[in-house]
Amino acid sequence: MSSSPLADVLKISILGNDSIHCGFHLLPYIFSTITSNLPSSAYVLITDTNLSSIYLDDLKHAFNETGSKARFLVYEVAPGETAKSRKVKEEIEDWMLDQKLTRDTVVLAFGGGVIGDLTGFVAATFMRGVKFVQIPTTLLAMVDSAVGGKTAIDTPHGKNLIGAFWQPSYIFVDLAFLTTLPPREVSNGMAEVVKTAAIWKDDDFALLESRSAEISLAASTKPTTSSTAGRFASDRSHAQSLLLQVVSGSIYVKAHIVTIDERETGLRNLVNFGHTIGHAIEAVLTPAMLHGECVSVGIILEAEVARQLGILSQVAVGRLTRCLQAYGLPISLSDRRITSLPASSQLSVDRLLDIMRIDKKNSGPAKKIVLLSRIGKTYEERASVVADEVIRRVLCEAATVISGIPTKSPITMATPGSKSISNRALVLAALATGTCRIRNLLHSDDTAVMMNALVELKGAVFSWEDGGDTIVVQGGGGTLSAPAKGKELYLGNAGTASRFLTTVCAMVSGAASTEKSTIITGNARMKQRPIGPLVDALAANGAKIKYVESEGCLPLDIETDGFRGGHIKLAASVSSQYVSSILLCAPYAAEEVVLELTGGQVISQPYIDMTTAMMAQFGIAVQRKKDASGNLLDIYVIPKGTYKNPSDYSVESDASSATYPLAIAAITGTTCTISNIGSSSLQGDARFAKEVLEPMGCVVEQTLTSTKVTGPPVGQLRALGNVDMEPMTDAFLTASVLAAVANLPALPERQVEGLPPTASRIYGIANQRVKECNRIKAMRDQLAKFGVETDEFDDGIIVIGKAATSLARGASVHCYDDHRVAMAFSVLACIIEKTIIEEKRCVEKTWPNFWDDLQNKIGIPVEGVELETHKQASTSAKAVTPVDQSQSDHPIFIIGMRGAGKTYIGRLAADVLGGDFTDADDTFFEETKQSVADFVAANSWEEFRRVETEILGRYIQERKGNHVIALGGGVVETEVARQLLQSHVSKGGLVIHVTRALEDIDNFLSSIGNTAARPNWGESFADVFKRREPWYASCSSHEFYNVLEPVGDQSPQQHEQAMRRECGRFFNFIKGIDSNRPRLSADSPTAFLSLTFPDITPALAQIDELTEGADAVELRVDLLNPTATAPTTPGLPPPSFVAKQLASLRLATSLPIVFSVRSKEQGGMAPSDQPAVYQSMVELGIRSACEYVDLEVAWPTDLLQRVSRGKGKSHIIASWHDWTGSMAWDKQAVRSKYSLCSKYGDIVKIVGTAKTLTDNSKLSLFAEEINSQPGSKPLLAINMGSAGQLSRALNPILTPVTHELLPSRAAPGQLTIKQVLQIRNSIGLLPAKKFYLFGSPIAHSVSPTLHNTGFQALGYPHHYGLHESDKIDQGVLDIIKSPEFGGASVTIPLKLDIIPHLDSVSEDVKIIGAVNTIVPQADGKLHGENTDWKAIYQATLSNLPANTKVGQSEGLVIGAGGTCRAAIYALYKVGIKTIYLFNRTLENALKVKDSFPSDYNIVVVDSFDKVVNPSVIISTVPGTSLVLPSSKDEGIQLPESLLDNGNGGVVIDLAYKPYKTALLELAEIAGKGRWKTVPGVEILVLQGLVQFQLWTGKRAPEKKIRESVMSKYFGN
Repeated sequence: MSSSPLADVLKISILGNDSIHCGFHLLPYIFSTITSNLPSSAYVLITDTNLSSIYLDDLKHAFNETGSKARFLVYEVAPGETAKSRKVKEEIEDWMLDQKLTRDTVVLAFGGGVIGDLTGFVAATFMRGVKFVQIPTTLLAMVDSAVGGKTAIDTPHGKNLIGAFWQPSYIFVDLAFLTTLPPREVSNGMAEVVKTAAIWKDDDFALLESRSAEISLAASTKPTTSSTAGRFASDRSHAQSLLLQVVSGSIYVKAHIVTIDERETGLRNLVNFGHTIGHAIEAVLTPAMLHGECVSVGIILEAEVARQLGILSQVAVGRLTRCLQAYGLPISLSDRRITSLPASSQLSVDRLLDIMRIDKKNSGPAKKIVLLSRIGKTYEERASVVADEVIRRVLCEAATVISGIPTKSPITMATPGSKSISNRALVLAALATGTCRIRNLLHSDDTAVMMNALVELKGAVFSWEDGGDTIVVQGGGGTLSAPAKGKELYLGNAGTASRFLTTVCAMVSGAASTEKSTIITGNARMKQRPIGPLVDALAANGAKIKYVESEGCLPLDIETDGFRGGHIKLAASVSSQYVSSILLCAPYAAEEVVLELTGGQVISQPYIDMTTAMMAQFGIAVQRKKDASGNLLDIYVIPKGTYKNPSDYSVESDASSATYPLAIAAITGTTCTISNIGSSSLQGDARFAKEVLEPMGCVVEQTLTSTKVTGPPVGQLRALGNVDMEPMTDAFLTASVLAAVANLPALPERQVEGLPPTASRIYGIANQRVKECNRIKAMRDQLAKFGVETDEFDDGIIVIGKAATSLARGASVHCYDDHRVAMAFSVLACIIEKTIIEEKRCVEKTWPNFWDDLQNKIGIPVEGVELETHKQASTSAKAVTPVDQSQSDHPIFIIGMRGAGKTYIGRLAADVLGGDFTDADDTFFEETKQSVADFVAANSWEEFRRVETEILGRYIQERKGNHVIALGGGVVETEVARQLLQSHVSKGGLVIHVTRALEDIDNFLSSIGNTAARPNWGESFADVFKRREPWYASCSSHEFYNVLEPVGDQSPQQHEQAMRRECGRFFNFIKGIDSNRPRLSADSPTAFLSLTFPDITPALAQIDELTEGADAVELRVDLLNPTATAPTTPGLPPPSFVAKQLASLRLATSLPIVFSVRSKEQGGMAPSDQPAVYQSMVELGIRSACEYVDLEVAWPTDLLQRVSRGKGKSHIIASWHDWTGSMAWDKQAVRSKYSLCSKYGDIVKIVGTAKTLTDNSKLSLFAEEINSQPGSKPLLAINMGSAGQLSRALNPILTPVTHELLPSRAAPGQLTIKQVLQIRNSIGLLPAKKFYLFGSPIAHSVSPTLHNTGFQALGYPHHYGLHESDKIDQGVLDIIKSPEFGGASVTIPLKLDIIPHLDSVSEDVKIIGAVNTIVPQADGKLHGENTDWKAIYQATLSNLPANTKVGQSEGLVIGAGGTCRAAIYALYKVGIKTIYLFNRTLENALKVKDSFPSDYNIVVVDSFDKVVNPSVIISTVPGTSLVLPSSKDEGIQLPESLLDNGNGGVVIDLAYKPYKTALLELAEIAGKGRWKTVPGVEILVLQGLVQFQLWTGKRAPEKKIRESVMSKYFGN
């Protein structure tokens, strides 16, 4: 430590100079040192606009205090990565030259990594190199980028590709700057600190993991004693000293490595630990995820690579995980911060491996990773070559076990420490006096939870020795204190911890605590697991324990001083952990404890024996009473006393885990020895070998301390028959998979009467229904995938064995996030090929390196599998807090009040998604055989809610992504159900709140009265509504406002079609199937219509006309007003009014919505001083599944972050509007705004005010600069005012437009879409194009009318004409090669002949075999499309009855000519199950069928009598070919039986004329109003509308086109 009058600093040497100075509040010291040691005529400080607003005055003051006469100049750049560009560097250099700076100039970099890199490169090249100083302001820059002399800028080809090594004269690390950083930025830097300690300094790592709270506090909290506290060592807090120690330690390592390897030739690569994979993740997720966050995930993954290679221990992986977590860093790709990002869907394993291919550390194609061998030491002093398959195995979320014989047999191995013993040892050592060194402790989620809780209770101090292999416990002697107010003990899904800690918390001392109670809680599953018997026993003993939510489950509120002791009675038939909980704490009770177990058969007696035996090892002998005959009673006497820690304690290996390698030996006929589990084991599962494997035909040799198993030849296992597994319940899963292939009869004395000889009947396992999942049901469901027959009874399972050769291959096993399920099925996978274990990481609960040991120690290869449903890489390190994972393959839940329309919307949703619909009330009836009303009357509302919640819990675990489930309106009444739904949503699950206005629901319920199925609430509807609404909001991911009345001028039929269309859009959008957003690009300009109505309802009848040419519609929420008058004062309408306006607009148009809430300061009417109100309204747009949501960046950062993180599938338009006219497009301020918008938005919107036409030119140059940057966001940049109208025509991205029918323009200078296109045409950006119809005969075609009407309506200068030809002659070829050619329609006879003359065709065309549309591409190439099928598809879907189950329906196509192929293709795309193809010439129809894939399910018929109840009938024959049944005309007679489908359907006739063909007439006559008809001219219009959009990129003005076409059609 170096002292001076200005500060005490810690100096670190780099490249032979003590040039790195670290401390707190160093500004006076910094400038004194610079001016004294680096004399200059000018000092140039380069910073960004954000930092200058905070520190510039202090910087200038500190410089002035030195008394220097030199110039002090400041240059500000925009914040963010965009500043690292050639252009900005050039601007700085030109400015420096303008300032007449010379070679003695000293350049100061004040900022983060971007500023340091940019400034250093400027210094390296200005005047051939000038001195510069690094003053990093972010932790990441302090420990990484500022140290080492690497400088660079970015180019369109990549980051940091142009730069230089240029060492700074000084690096000043002022840790006081960290207190102004957001916590996320501090965590971002801590990733590098942890990484450096992990590769080099194990002592620093120990500090980082054990003192994380203090270090984090020092980094984020300003001192309260003095504004400069910490400047001197004498006034530096202990936490500040810790922070300085770990940060300077990290810098020291980097400096030391740079000194040895300045130019990064080998050793310097070590600092890239975590970066190979981390950089790949960052490349996909930047800028949404920060560098340190991605590296944090990379550290865990690369540690896993080392562990898999046998280089690194699981202990080290666990320590890394916990340490990174302690600083708020993600340690998994399933972290919600990552899964909530749209880009996370691109994190496929192949994509990551591809990115890693270009890492600069690599040698050719071989990938290099820094491998850790222990904390503080790397495997090599350089990055090591790692094979792709090793990396893939780590990244993949699923695994497949390569079936075969273990290559390591005979195997001798040990399994991880026993979870049961580990947890007991932790409690005992913590409650004891003295110090205990525990070895072989299980490092898993469960033990981490236990340790964290004991630390929170101040019950013990934990530290590590032997590189983490030994945990040192300093016992607290039973003195415990309650956690601080608001701090809960979160236990995840750790059942053992929850049971043990319940009694531990009851013995907390009130005298030692500020708070008088402790709350223990867990995840949603934990809140379903029972704890009632233990609570009842403690409560009867005087403990005061309250259920915070549901009776009988966590969370619990446990008061202090509650463990009185004396005679305690406990029901022990559910879990032995209840017994062990009281036993472990009994010595510390106020009175001697006599524990009497009641309730019949005690479950899992061996675990109780384990507890008493371990208590004896820690100095307390438990006496178990006997009766007069010497028989043991279930009564235990525990003396008062204090545990004494043994100096050393070795945890026995986990016997439950040992069953898996032993079972592998059994099933593969090999030998395995578990070296540290034998007959003397404390664990009941140690009996598995003798009591399960031996009867199955294995040779078992068991000593006191080891167990050896040799399996019979493969295929020779015997069934178990009757087996009691109550002493070893967790092992039943292992026994079940063995029983599945036990095809020899059980021993005669074990066979079960009434069951086959190969049956295994496992009993005594009732407790397995309430574990991580219902394990009995789980085993049955997953064994069924292999074709194994099973059954179940109250406390067991029956498995019928069969030959392994007869089992199904290729099963994909769902593991329910249960470690035992995954490991059990890995045993079966050893002999059943291609078995996939879906959630491989769930083994981390008890055996984190199971897959590594399976391959390395047992010799069964394991490969990574990327599941099609996820296509996302996996990550290690399941957090102690709940982990996030994709829920996209789980059901969609519908919640809301009775009468809101849940069933109606749910059925529509299931239909459009092609899935099933379930009403939870129906499930309730199936299970209870009672209606809800009857059940409530017979039991109670509370009991009903309990059963309802159980059903919900099962549905949430289901894997069926298109299953839509409507829940009861009151499901949100219980906290457990709310937690289940909230947890589901937090992991990306979909819960939709269907709602309507209160009065609409009330009126509906009044009209139907009470039903027999649903009971009265017993309170007013309004009260129920008011209570539940906040719960519905908190438990749902989205909101669907149900408008049941037609809007605009819709008929009921049109309203029904609109509802179906909107349900399709809504659910496909939130599922990520279809964004409904236009393609945004410079070559296809887009625009949105800005609505300015205070109430849009009256205008909905005109919405088609209003939106002509628009690509989206902006709903200006701030301009809405329930009074239907324009607002005059700042305010926002009620959310319910906005929701209904939005929902009504949705039913009137299918265009995407831009949801905008414009604040007063940004030119709107929303209050600018109410951020919470603004945020709530913006989030309504996101919850309502709006395609775009406007977010003003003028609001506080925390609001922007919350909205951005929670945007779901919506795209954020991050906006800034300058109404003052002060923003100049060629200044840094606008770049700063762009950087800010880019940080939070998917689209950047910047609006200025033009004073002259020159402002438009400056805007264009700015846009060109931004768009040239790699990874730039789409930019909407325009000027307001009449002088800015040109900018609106030039802007290609979502230009806001107006319409003559609107009451006002949303902004000054706004143009109509027609005006925009006319301006673009007049300045040459929209040249006139010529379009044609090719074919013959075409003289009477209405296509010219159709397209020219569209062109004229929107203002396009194009023209559509006819070119009649019956062949592809030179005239056609000249037209399509002409630069004026805009596109063409193609009809008979040229639909096939045109294909060879095109550069490409769509996949649709390849199957249909015909082109009817030519679309020129941007590169001049010609592309062929078929729009006929799209028209048929649209006509079918929009006219089918709403209740049609498409996937179960039949369709009929009449005719086997060319057009029939488009009809067949359309029906297949719709999802029709069976497609009948009728043709009088059977041979032609068979040729058509044979040309399609078999899954089209085409059935050729030559008689209509063979067609069964079609829902869709399409005729592709000439209009006169079909005749009515009664007609005497020639033709094919149509029987009325074709229309027998009682549900109705749709009939489409593709014949152009007559308008009403015989088929359509028959549908009207015999269809009895149930059948919709579509004439051929309507199909022509529909396909023309698709063509129009393909050519122009705009939706056609449908109404005007249809009117013109019909006028021409009937006029002809």
